[in-house]
Amino acid sequence: MSASAVFVLDLKGKVLICRNYKGDVDMSEIDHFFTLLVQQEEEGLLCPVMSHGNVHFLWIKHSNLYLVATTNKNSNASLVYAFLYKLVEVFTEYFKELEEESIQDNFVVVYELLDELMDFGFPQTTDSKILQEYITQQGNKLEVAKTKVPTTVTNAVSWRSEGIRYKKNEVFIDVIESINVLVNANGSVMSSDIVGSIKLKTMLSGMPELRLGLNDRMLFALTGRDKGKAVTMEDVKFHQCVRLSRFESDRTISFIPPDGESELMSYRINTHVKPLIWIESVIEKFSHSRVEIMVKAKGQFKKQSVANNVEIRVPVPSDADSPKFKTSTGHAKYVPEKNLVVWSIKSFPGGKEFLMRAHFGLPSVENHEMEGRPPITVKFEIPYFTVSGIQVRYMKIIEKSGYQALPWVRYITQSGGERRFLNG
Repeated sequence: MSASAVFVLDLKGKVLICRNYKGDVDMSEIDHFFTLLVQQEEEGLLCPVMSHGNVHFLWIKHSNLYLVATTNKNSNASLVYAFLYKLVEVFTEYFKELEEESIQDNFVVVYELLDELMDFGFPQTTDSKILQEYITQQGNKLEVAKTKVPTTVTNAVSWRSEGIRYKKNEVFIDVIESINVLVNANGSVMSSDIVGSIKLKTMLSGMPELRLGLNDRMLFALTGRDKGKAVTMEDVKFHQCVRLSRFESDRTISFIPPDGESELMSYRINTHVKPLIWIESVIEKFSHSRVEIMVKAKGQFKKQSVANNVEIRVPVPSDADSPKFKTSTGHAKYVPEKNLVVWSIKSFPGGKEFLMRAHFGLPSVENHEMEGRPPITVKFEIPYFTVSGIQVRYMKIIEKSGYQALPWVRYITQSGGERRFLNG
């Protein structure tokens, strides 16, 4: 079972738009949602699922909106949340920004989308590219477009239209890995993992069949091959176009791709990773009237690689003032509203080491705030490089007309959202 109804509310709990899918929950029940939300916020016990009697509210917050699904059954919560986040994704594709104003300005389109995205509480067509074929943002075109339902909705291949034609047939493959590393004050790695995704941009005519080969350890074990480095992928998730039965039987990633941009798959690799940019920091306080912070950053990746757009965020006391900086490369700036120094380095070659010194004035009263200081965080991107060593071994493109197509592969490593180093 899924949702009985879906509501979009403003920050005051006022319903902007809603769609009743099953009629088994009184629509006035939503009046209890905001009261429960405020009550839980006051108690500091905010929960993603709230209940009033036998009615359950599953909700998310996006910008200045609440998206709420109601149900009185033991519904699949994961499915409901996946749908709510898909709603955000589709609305954002349509309106660029999803906020209260975009809902009010596009009321008819939003209602049409709610109507198509779910039927009797179950998700239906959720691909924005397909929806845009028959739900347009021009109100006068809406009825005309609806008279003919696109074949993609009734096709076995619902994610791709027929009759696509390109003068030049190409497919671009991006292998993007984010590394998450937590280092304590003594320099020991406490936790680390790699989260990866393979993204496609396909510009291929017709209905091509694609087969992607990776240096997958399980595939090598099945085929008796053990040449070079192989990786073990966990938590693998695929786009709906991938034939799961084929993957489960012989680890072949076989699919008819969506047109344009899409995420083919995501994965996680649970492995020990050393920080690619090692951070050391020393903090000195002088008679409680000024503080000096010295940060050293060292690139611990191959010399031929370069980290781009590096940002090292260093926390400082909230009452610091009169900042002065000295850097061996890049530039540093003080962001007082976030109590941070942001050291930006546009290009950071592997094996190099750089220094930043920051001086701040402090009030004469002793401040113990530095004792519980937050961690230093690092952001960066390294092109043509993956930490895990994952490789695209081949991409076969088969289409009945027999055209030649060019596959292009690019590798990128990024810092993950939780990548952080604690001050030493």
